[in-house]
Amino acid sequence: MNDMPNGSVTITLEGTNKSIRAPLVQATVGPPVADIRKLYSDLGIFTFDPGFGMTAACESKITYIDGDQGILLYRGYPIEQLAESSDFIEVSYLLLHGELPTAAQLEEFKKGVTMHTMVHEQIRRFYDGFRRDAHPMAVLCGVVGALSAFYHDTLDITDERQREIAAFRLIAKVPTLAAMAYKYSIGQPFVYPRNDLSYAENFLYMLNAVPAEEYKVNPILAKAMDRILVLHADHEQNASTSTVRLAGSTGANPYACIAAGIAALWGPAHGGANEAVLKMLGEIGKPENIPAFISQVKDKNAHTKLMGFGHRVYKNFDPRAKIMKETCHEVLAELGIKDEPLLDMAMEMERIALSDDYFISRKLYPNVDFYSGIILKAMGIPTSMFTVLFAVARTVGWVSQWKEMIEDPSQRIGRPRQVYTGATSRDYREVAARG
Repeated sequence: MNDMPNGSVTITLEGTNKSIRAPLVQATVGPPVADIRKLYSDLGIFTFDPGFGMTAACESKITYIDGDQGILLYRGYPIEQLAESSDFIEVSYLLLHGELPTAAQLEEFKKGVTMHTMVHEQIRRFYDGFRRDAHPMAVLCGVVGALSAFYHDTLDITDERQREIAAFRLIAKVPTLAAMAYKYSIGQPFVYPRNDLSYAENFLYMLNAVPAEEYKVNPILAKAMDRILVLHADHEQNASTSTVRLAGSTGANPYACIAAGIAALWGPAHGGANEAVLKMLGEIGKPENIPAFISQVKDKNAHTKLMGFGHRVYKNFDPRAKIMKETCHEVLAELGIKDEPLLDMAMEMERIALSDDYFISRKLYPNVDFYSGIILKAMGIPTSMFTVLFAVARTVGWVSQWKEMIEDPSQRIGRPRQVYTGATSRDYREVAARG
């Protein structure tokens, strides 16, 4: 990080003559940040920032978001261009290495991922230890963490080559493990990956194929899946990414770190948002019930939650949503789906959101979770698998962020502070003396 020329802010402790000069650190894009690392040593105070919404915990060159302008960049490339012209494997290379690959580099990278899609055969036995009705995210969290028990040759995080192999393994194997979790939940045999298919095609194949008959991947659905993966590949320092970095700052192995990210992603306020959209639509029941539901949303005393609209970071519009909307309509047209109640309600909710002044004035536009949930529902993927697919996409972002953190010489173990509001020091009393 570089200080701005002559740039600093003065922080004065009111009522005292104590002050500190906090240098301003300039980002290549976005607002500068005040370096307050000497705040406690010089002034004896900490900052209070619940949720870390105003705190930069690291320096990163991977992803940039401007929520006010609706901008999302991967390594400087607009998400719109990548979703239109690239694919998930190329985007994965970009996130990991910082530059788009040459033709030779892309071919070598594809080969590296493809050669690692198989998982150790003994991992199959792990699934038998889970209840049949276990949530696929619970299963995925467990088996990804267990990878560290199988791949001892990539646990030395100080070895660049071992970090590279671990990255290949995670990006390649998480879709296989995710598909196995799905097959286990529905009682079907596991389907092995195929080296002749693309990343998205292979994932759909492992989800849908059965040994009894041939399965051909629909190219429209494969393209939709690839776009979903691209749009969800990384999203700056969100809850799950921060969890991966925090776990990684302790020196934990990469498989444990990604398992921690999966656990954080599971929350309905994070990766479970598209699943929550379908649940909301199911609770509404019928398209004719939407006006009453919208009235409840507008009523502050009703405490009715509107899922799939607006975004914590994007205060204008989610740039991924426009791409996902187009993809959504392509999928619905390809599948010829008509008279599907949930999808009918989703389209009506979209129409209202784009025309109702309540939504427009508050910039509550449909976000990426709204449309991705509809697409996955249309493709026949159960809602319990929605967050799992999110984890498949985000794995490359987590690995890229973990790798960047490990290679940063200024990285320290994460240790947030607190505002302690408990009891002050007091003496222990024997149980008989306690009133």
